[in-house]
Amino acid sequence: MGDVNLGYKNIFTMLGGLGLFIYGMHVMGEGLEKTAGNKLKKVLEVLTTNKIMGVIVGTVITAIMQSSSATTVMVVGFVNAGLMNLYQAASVIMGANIGTTITAQLIAFNLSDIAPLILALGAIVTIFAKKKKIRDLGEIILGFGVIFVGMTIMSTSMEPLKSSPEFSKIILILSHNPILAVLAGTIITGIIQSSGAFIAVLIALSSNGAIGFEAALPLLLGSNIGTCVTALLACIGTGKNAKKAALIHLTFNVIGTIIFMALYPLIVHFIPLLGGSIKRQIANAHTIFNVSNTIIQLPLIPLLVKFVNTIIRGGDKEHEPMSLQYVDKRLLETPSVAVQQVIKETVRMGRLAIKNVEKTLDCFMNFNEDTESDIYNREDLINFLEKEITSYLVLLSNSSISEDESIIVTSLFHVVNDIERIGDHAENLLELADHKYQNSLKFSVEAQTELKFTYETVLKAANNSIDALEYNDIEKAQSVIEIEKKIDKIEKQLRSDHIDRLNKGICNPESGTIFLDAISNLERIGDHSHNISQIVLSEN
Repeated sequence: MGDVNLGYKNIFTMLGGLGLFIYGMHVMGEGLEKTAGNKLKKVLEVLTTNKIMGVIVGTVITAIMQSSSATTVMVVGFVNAGLMNLYQAASVIMGANIGTTITAQLIAFNLSDIAPLILALGAIVTIFAKKKKIRDLGEIILGFGVIFVGMTIMSTSMEPLKSSPEFSKIILILSHNPILAVLAGTIITGIIQSSGAFIAVLIALSSNGAIGFEAALPLLLGSNIGTCVTALLACIGTGKNAKKAALIHLTFNVIGTIIFMALYPLIVHFIPLLGGSIKRQIANAHTIFNVSNTIIQLPLIPLLVKFVNTIIRGGDKEHEPMSLQYVDKRLLETPSVAVQQVIKETVRMGRLAIKNVEKTLDCFMNFNEDTESDIYNREDLINFLEKEITSYLVLLSNSSISEDESIIVTSLFHVVNDIERIGDHAENLLELADHKYQNSLKFSVEAQTELKFTYETVLKAANNSIDALEYNDIEKAQSVIEIEKKIDKIEKQLRSDHIDRLNKGICNPESGTIFLDAISNLERIGDHSHNISQIVLSEN
């Protein structure tokens, strides 16, 4: 009974060590991401159709996030949001596989003895540092320490396995049946959804002699296939192109595994010749597999894309009216990128609201029912976007973002509200134009000229405010402040002039009421444009 309890104790200890390792990766990845947040923002700007650049981007992001699964899930989100095509996605996924090998190389170092010291240092910096950047650095050190403490616990808990006859039999079977070992590696990694964690287990087993390199290699190859499960799960509920991106990830790793298994007898003897402990051999095998696989398949990306297009026929239709174009919940894996994307979505909402304001002028001058229908449809989309963007901002504000990004997210709540109000005023203007049309009311030539001039001034303010938001343009934001003052003066002058015309009997009283309500709504649009620009200025 005592032996059984000892077995349970070792299993629980091993699971605890594995949990610490995964947590350490998470903490270190978050710290790295906060530190490199601004760099991540520029990732998509440098990403072109250049395949080499795509690989570099995938490698860097994964090195920062410490998870190829997280990077691939993010890529699925990018493709689903129409932000990345399949050719770009393929190269980034290949880079992600290279980036994840850094974790294995790190844990192959024999740092177990100083791990508690690293842990203590990270904890002290994280708790006592006053500056946010120093605390982020502390998180990186803390996560690094937790990783090695977890590795030490796992290695110690697995010590009895090397003298276990049952475990020895299992390893013997796997050594003589590499294909079965690949399958085992795939299943286990698919369950825990982290190739890094599974490789950590392999290194822990090898460090105390419980497993040899010959048995570890096919298990390692299987883990590369198993890590695809996360991306496959992430593409549930997405468009066809996102599913294709996940399938590219799986195809890439399956092909690489087949190639390496074909060369298994050669590789299993070659890797040890490079020297180093068995831990280092496992880490080197992981690196060589992913780098070689990328070199082999990088020129074949067009064929990979053609293959997945054959398996999953058809592509995504153009975005339906009631949909987000730039944001996707999967992008929350990299909050700094998600912040930039939600700005784009907010800008899109702003352009739609301005388009509605612009079209209401057409309805005042020459009412058209098709234009009216388009404006109402656009207003429905604006209301939809207001709800969806606000919900997304709530999720984003609760994620791991920097102080600067937190300020941006808080500001966007106000911007979205102002844009939604611009849309409402456009709807008010449409109703006024409709009332004018239904009752066959006329504006004087002078009133039409004044209304058109007010529209042009307000539209300039609105467009400049959205430009300022999109490009963080200080000059445009400041110009809106001046234009808004001009709009206030115009509104007062036109109100006075129109009342004068009414008193002289030049204008119809009912037409005059519509005119005054129209310029009042336009003045309010100017106020909301002013609010947006003030927010942009306050962020700089």
